[in-house]
Amino acid sequence: MVTTKFKNTDIGVIPEDWKIINLSEKCNLNARIGWQGLTTDEYLKNGDYYLITGTDFKNGYIDWSNCVFVEKSRYIQDKNIQIRKNDVLITKDGTIGKVAFIENIEKPTTLNSGVFVLRSNDENLHSKFIYYILRSFYFDTFLNKITAGSTITHLYQKDFVHFNFILPNINEQKNIAKVLSDLDTWINSLEKIIEKKCLVKQGAVQKLLVPKIDWTIKKLGEIAQFRRGSFPQPYGLDKWYDDDKGIPFIQVYDVDKNRKLKRITKRKISVLAQPMSVFVPKGNIVLTLQGSIGRIALTQYDAFCDRTLLIFEQINSEIDKFYFLLGVEQIFKSEKEKAPGGTIKTITKEALSNFNISFPKSLEEQKNVAKLIFDMDIEIESLEKKLNKAKQIKKGIMQQLLTGKIRLLN
Repeated sequence: MVTTKFKNTDIGVIPEDWKIINLSEKCNLNARIGWQGLTTDEYLKNGDYYLITGTDFKNGYIDWSNCVFVEKSRYIQDKNIQIRKNDVLITKDGTIGKVAFIENIEKPTTLNSGVFVLRSNDENLHSKFIYYILRSFYFDTFLNKITAGSTITHLYQKDFVHFNFILPNINEQKNIAKVLSDLDTWINSLEKIIEKKCLVKQGAVQKLLVPKIDWTIKKLGEIAQFRRGSFPQPYGLDKWYDDDKGIPFIQVYDVDKNRKLKRITKRKISVLAQPMSVFVPKGNIVLTLQGSIGRIALTQYDAFCDRTLLIFEQINSEIDKFYFLLGVEQIFKSEKEKAPGGTIKTITKEALSNFNISFPKSLEEQKNVAKLIFDMDIEIESLEKKLNKAKQIKKGIMQQLLTGKIRLLN
């Protein structure tokens, strides 16, 4: 067993056998000089020469399906930014500091002016290791220092003169990069499964909730009774809230995108304010009427509700509650597609009453449809929890590896 001795440095406590190097001394950094006359009018939807822009970065790699193309003349214009396998890319405009690694190249590729390409000029510096350094807390700390108290939206080449980072021996660099790459593969596989499951669910929802000829069609006002919440005015007085001992208070913010309330509401309502608000028992349906209009949730706990939400207090026995929730959700998705910019600016209780909802006449069929969709939700939610756990595991291991708390010496 090898015992590691540590030393204090300007960038933290690291193993004694590690060096600290400066990125600008060990790497070449290149970008398109100005725009070289390149304009967005030259971007092509199809072609033989890719152009990478800052919007093509996705989860540490390049989303080739999102890339535009340029003519060959733009590709051959600057050899320094002709992309190669194992290049590391960094965004320097807009959202600065996004990083991508070039694992494979599908077609000859160049850069627009918003992206740096970084290449090691030292055989003892592993490209994939640099990539992980630039996705680590070392680079985050560096970016925070140069942007502190400012609205900087541009990274300059000279900025990297100040970026120092750790350097184990080349074998340990490769081992670290391999472990982190394996973790990325695990995370990416979960993301792909979730993406596929979401597409399957989307297709199922569209198929199962599309009205059939023999379905019943009624207005919401006929099938359900609902009312708005309320809250004492003026809204922001401290006496209306008791975040320590109060009861959960639902606002638009508290209605999540997964048909549930957030686990803990942003505020809790005081005893003084409760008689002037509307109580919503657990298991009721609420709908947002302002801000993010059309979010719907089945409440998981007792709460009070403010006027930005609608509470469905009673639903006719001819329609299943869970099917009703899904039907109302689909109504708003349809309305958003019709609205300018895909956003509903306002909705009133009266307008909502006149929306049509379609449903099978068989209550059993409604329940089966609702169960199928909610089961898919549960599966996706479970996968998302696994994904979040995987990301936390990677973050912890990365911290340990890049500070020498875990050594990969073989």
